[in-house]
Amino acid sequence: MNEQAAQERIKELTEELEAHNHRYYVLNDPTISDYDFDQLLKELESLEEHFPQFAHPNSPTKRVGGDITKKFPEVVHDYPMLSLSNTYSKEEIVEWENRISKIADGVLEYVCELKYDGVAIGIRYVNGQFDRAVTRGDGTKGEDISANVKTIRTIPLRLRGDDYPADFEIRGEIFYPLDRFLRLNEEREAAGESTFANPRNTASGTLKMQDSSVVASRGLDCYLYGVYSKERRSEDHFNSVARAGDWGFKIPDQGKRMIERCENVDELMDFINHWAEARHDLNFEIDGIVIKVNNYRQQEELGYTAKSPRWAIAYKFKADEVTTRLSSVTYQVGRTGAITPVANLEPVQLAGTTVKRASLHNADQIAKLDLRVGDEVYVEKGGEIIPKVTGVVLEKRPADSTPLEYIKACPECGTALERNEGEAQHFCPNELGCPPQIKGRMEHFISRKAMDIEGLGAETVNQLYDAGLINNMADLYDLSVEQVLPLERMAQKSAENMINGIEVSKLVPFERVLFALGIRYVGETVAKKLARKLISIERIKEASVEELVEIDEIGERIAQSVVDFFAQEHNRTIVQRLQDAGLQFEIPEEQLADTSDKLAGKSFVISGVFERHSRDELKALIEKNGGKNTGSVSGKTDYLLAGEGMGPSKRTKAEKLGVTIIDEAAFEAMLGE
Repeated sequence: MNEQAAQERIKELTEELEAHNHRYYVLNDPTISDYDFDQLLKELESLEEHFPQFAHPNSPTKRVGGDITKKFPEVVHDYPMLSLSNTYSKEEIVEWENRISKIADGVLEYVCELKYDGVAIGIRYVNGQFDRAVTRGDGTKGEDISANVKTIRTIPLRLRGDDYPADFEIRGEIFYPLDRFLRLNEEREAAGESTFANPRNTASGTLKMQDSSVVASRGLDCYLYGVYSKERRSEDHFNSVARAGDWGFKIPDQGKRMIERCENVDELMDFINHWAEARHDLNFEIDGIVIKVNNYRQQEELGYTAKSPRWAIAYKFKADEVTTRLSSVTYQVGRTGAITPVANLEPVQLAGTTVKRASLHNADQIAKLDLRVGDEVYVEKGGEIIPKVTGVVLEKRPADSTPLEYIKACPECGTALERNEGEAQHFCPNELGCPPQIKGRMEHFISRKAMDIEGLGAETVNQLYDAGLINNMADLYDLSVEQVLPLERMAQKSAENMINGIEVSKLVPFERVLFALGIRYVGETVAKKLARKLISIERIKEASVEELVEIDEIGERIAQSVVDFFAQEHNRTIVQRLQDAGLQFEIPEEQLADTSDKLAGKSFVISGVFERHSRDELKALIEKNGGKNTGSVSGKTDYLLAGEGMGPSKRTKAEKLGVTIIDEAAFEAMLGE
């Protein structure tokens, strides 16, 4: 066969196999036998082997895998992959609806979908071609597992039609079908191998395998249900998902009520109640229902909190409950000194996993349950994630049982515990001498959202501490390769990587360094607010409670915690050592040049669509220039920034309250643009 004939045949076979693949795996309507499909695939493999110059990077032959991936590179998400807030009752859904109705203009319509119990994935397509697939990770960045995802036959490598955006991302959930999972465990049991605990963890582990051919053999599946692009093809989520089906994606089946539009809470509950029972008939696991505001404009109006979108919420099904015996109670010490009691249980199967321990939260919870060692207790998974003890089977209580006494001294250092007025937890006050607190602060310091030090994890921190090489976070910057080499399982290369990672961390921006210090109540968002308002660590050190509470979102409890932190000499010493080591403790001048106080003290509500800026860009401009973004119009609002398509209710409310309404041009004029 000459080159031209080979090129034409490869193209013909590729298109034919893609069509058959779509009919078989997505539409469940095959038109040829498995044997005939395999023969066509073998012909294509042979032609690509002899004429590799004509093989397409997204050829159907890639479905069988074979690529070996030693490391999955990290990728920053173009659109953050946030988690959803959870709810467990109709009353909580009503509360959510009441909240968002006050912010969004117009009548709200909702979309209900199944909450698949799998692995979240974001897949990017460029010009209709599969480009990459990235895990959720920490929501900001995830791992590129493209080679493994390409083996999932319900995920198209090339799209159908021609009306898709040139560059977009589609998100969904990869899961292990129950019949294939059971078959896999039967095969492993027959081979004398240990069986897997549950489908979700098995799917997650499979996607991280180095050999994509093993991934291909597992038979994972995927539903895709969220399109993200600057080139929208629909005005709402429901129709956007339907169009994705036209492009070749496996989407939730409307005919089987896997996705449905709803107009009110009663319709939402009808969908929820249907699937609370019908979920047991599915060939995959779901753990709840996702409810989303349908209209994209209203989604933008509602916006996001630091952790989740305001326009979506997850209803979690009631967890499975089992009973087992409470063997003992032990106590854990956190990095802040907080004491958490832990129930040690006789092992029991719950929601697909073996449960041996469960949280008891605090002394009040133990007293409320009247918990005693030897009790038969009810255990469930809170939100089907964290096991917790919910009650006692009193009729099975041993006659000689005695009430559980909460400990009075720290189990790690022996210091007498304290409990502040109004707080539920006990604390160990020995923050400088209690090992779990010392190590916990250092583990927080190196964590991904803080300093994100390459080559350094919790296990290594423990080794360094036990070897006497570090006693606080500043000690990390005095380490050398020679010092860490003697540690167990530490080779020359890994030692060099760790020291290099520590050196590179000196470039981490101020707001993350401030978060990394581990000041109580100062999370990511608060650290960002403090850094951007006060600019340097010196100003934060000297700030009074009164000065701090003037900053947006800084309450008295947070302010007092910051003041108390810097009032302690050892904290000031550590911060000074970190400054001397070269960490970033102020916002650079070049960044400051991009900020101003032009909008200082002014509160804005943004509504509608704008010609020259996206809503996120407008929000960033407001914050850079000292203003504040809020979600709803109130008497405290200074300006309503109105774009095209703004709902009438916001305008009416603004006019009634005397709020100034401005357009995009007027806003630009305020900034001097």
